[in-house]
Amino acid sequence: MGLKEDFEEHAEKAKTLPESTTNEDKLILYGLFKQATVGPVNTSRPGMFNMRDRAKWDAWKAVEAKSKDEAMNDYITKVKQLLEAAAA
Repeated sequence: MGLKEDFEEHAEKAKTLPESTTNEDKLILYGLFKQATVGPVNTSRPGMFNMRDRAKWDAWKAVEAKSKDEAMNDYITKVKQLLEAAAA
């Protein structure tokens, strides 16, 4: 299976993560997903009164130096870790 297919499979698996998944972990996944699918941040940072979108933007910005392939690999690894932790 290729990297893109593996990434897409884990993107589907990420939707099954439990409600107990922390916001911090969700933001990490969001940033890696956006970097893998869109590339570097291409929008301006949301205003300070929009805390949710600002946090998501910051998570994406934090990984902008990664290539799309690196972001896909890191995303897959993170989803696996979270699924294993949820199963324990």
